[in-house]
Amino acid sequence: MYKIHCLNNISEEGLALLTDEYEITDDMSEADAILVRSANMHEMELPASLKAVARAGAGVNNIPLDALAERGIAVFNTPGANANAVKELVLAAMLLASRDIIGGVEWVRANAEDPTIAKAAEKEKKRFAGGEIMGKTLGVIGLGAIGKLVVQAAEALGMKTVGYDPGCDEQRARAISEAMTYVDDLAPLFERADFITIHVPAIPSTVGMIDADAIASMKDGVVFLNFSRDTLVDDEAMLAALGSGKVGCYVTDFANPAVAGAENVIVMPHLGASTKEAEDNCAKMAVAEVMDYLENGNKVHCVNM
Repeated sequence: MYKIHCLNNISEEGLALLTDEYEITDDMSEADAILVRSANMHEMELPASLKAVARAGAGVNNIPLDALAERGIAVFNTPGANANAVKELVLAAMLLASRDIIGGVEWVRANAEDPTIAKAAEKEKKRFAGGEIMGKTLGVIGLGAIGKLVVQAAEALGMKTVGYDPGCDEQRARAISEAMTYVDDLAPLFERADFITIHVPAIPSTVGMIDADAIASMKDGVVFLNFSRDTLVDDEAMLAALGSGKVGCYVTDFANPAVAGAENVIVMPHLGASTKEAEDNCAKMAVAEVMDYLENGNKVHCVNM
């Protein structure tokens, strides 16, 4: 009997895949495998019985990969399982940044008791006017599971796309989209894009990559979207660019004291993968990976061994 411990709430649809050979335990000290979402495992004392950890999501920065590898404990993630959820939020973010929808909704709430609100709204709505995304150019940094879906969805909405990914080539880029302009350097993407969205992991080479120099090479008034990792963007440089008007709007899924409440910043509370569908998909994949490893020794989407 294999014992599974859940550090976070894991979708019941995923747990339902476990056969009679498995048992969910509240006692981590006896676990053969751990299922986790966002819990920080770096300071945890993990049991000698542990054989596998599966992250119901793509990012694994909350898991001590090297330390577990040294102990022979396999770590798995679920790439692509939440990609559609993030893609849809990126599309919503572009629309929120293009049209002052949030400002308009807040005005209505603030004036809800005004009996002449309908008439007042006709006068005030010009304050919340914006532009359309159709015909604009979207730069996509990172053409993995999420990035490629963003490209295809944006083009379906009438946008032009420019894609960059150091691990990509022309052939793979063409498979993603014949219409996308693929570049092997960020400079032309920064020069052309009205909107830029980033979808890369937080690793030493990418942390802080959106710094003052990068922002300076972007188009004036660009909208920058970060639904990947907080640390990819230099907050000080971004706030300075927002203050000067170089960046028209910054939309991020990562709340921190630097950006929360800042002008021309839309901050979301890490909603990217927060849909029932995404949580179900991630849980199903994580459970399947753990079962396949424990029963057959297969390492599908193993990230540390």
